[in-house]
Amino acid sequence: MDLSLDRHGDYLFVRRVTERSITVVDRELTASFLLSPKRAVEQWPVTQAQALTGDHVEAVLDLKPEVVLLGTGIRQQFPPAVFMAGFLRKGIGIEVMDNAAAARTYDLLASEGRRVVAAFILPAA
Repeated sequence: MDLSLDRHGDYLFVRRVTERSITVVDRELTASFLLSPKRAVEQWPVTQAQALTGDHVEAVLDLKPEVVLLGTGIRQQFPPAVFMAGFLRKGIGIEVMDNAAAARTYDLLASEGRRVVAAFILPAA
């Protein structure tokens, strides 16, 4: 499901982060997802950072980011190098952090009009 928003700045924003969910605008998401200022892509098929592969890169790139934030849950966990390299080869910066830090950073960059994509990993229910 795609979300859209007409609000100050016209961008999707993160309202709340918990261990098992993230609230985007007024919708609570409980499965991993991708978020750009104009679109949310639900059901991103990832439940842990170590499971990320080069195949997961394309879904993120489809959102046309200039910078990617990878939220890896309640703790920062670095994904395999092949995942990171998929962005670096395209000249796209990627930062890895816990979900709360990724949400704060995403909101700031989105409010500035940046082409940011946040990839949030949430544990399987």
